[in-house]
Formats: sequence, structure tokens, C-alpha cells
Amino acid sequence: MPALAAVITVSDRSAAGVRADASGPAAVAALREAGFECPDATVVPDGADAVEQALRAALAAGARLIVTNGGTGVAPRDRTPEGTARVIERELPGLAEELRRRGTADTPAAVLSRGLTGVTDRALIVNLPGSPRAVGTGIVVVVDVAAHVLAQLDGGDHA
Repeated sequence: MPALAAVITVSDRSAAGVRADASGPAAVAALREAGFECPDATVVPDGADAVEQALRAALAAGARLIVTNGGTGVAPRDRTPEGTARVIERELPGLAEELRRRGTADTPAAVLSRGLTGVTDRALIVNLPGSPRAVGTGIVVVVDVAAHVLAQLDGGDHA
């Protein structure tokens, strides 16, 4: 049975219906292609509280992999990392560093992403930037390591 994944798009404009969510559907499609069961993306407004609530709801629904997109920059309402920090139990800084490193191949501004990655007792949580291009680059890295992380969380041995 495939693991359940969730995608959370963090955007005031998309949550208000002013702009279509392009990044969330791209992440969902990539996760489905990688073999995860993944419902359509949830869209929430920017802010730490909204992110925390959406993450906790996805965990309560059984998600083992949660990918957020948006809210990782330096704008005043970009608070995805702050909301994520309230939920993860252990950070995976190497994964966040690799996401930023790969992103710089697309744009030097990728180094400005404050996205976090980490785990709870049962799930991997990854913050990606909000652009479709950044999601396309980052989701490849996430898919490459997700099965191993989930196996480790389940008590598996190193492959």
C-alpha cells in the first residue's frame, strides 16, 4: 500500500482565489508519479499559525510525507519555517541545504530560502519555495530520499 503524502500550498493570493495555485498541483503530480497516494493540494494563507494547523491536520489524516510550497522567503508574511518549526521534532539540515544548493542552479535567489526540513515520529516534512520551477527542482530531491527516511522512522536498518 503506498504511503500517504500531502501537499500544502502557502499563499495569501492563492488562498483568496486571486491567483491559481501552479506549484501545488506540480508537487502532487510528482508525488503520485513516484508512487505516493496524494490528494490534491491544500491551499492556506501565509502565516505560521495557518501552516502549523495545516501540517497538524495532514499528520492527523495519516500523511507520512508532507511537502509545503511557499512562504519560505524574507517577505513580512513568509512564515512557513516558523510554523513548521512548531511541528517537527528533529531537523534534517542537510536536506534543506541540498534543496538550496540545487535551487541555485535555477536562480541565485534560492540561497534566500529559509525552508526547513525535518521529521516527526512518523513523517517527513519538507518546505519548498513557492515557484513551480523551485518545486520541480526540489521535489526530485525529496522523492530520492523519502522512502529511506520513512523506512528509518519505521525502525528499518540502513540500506
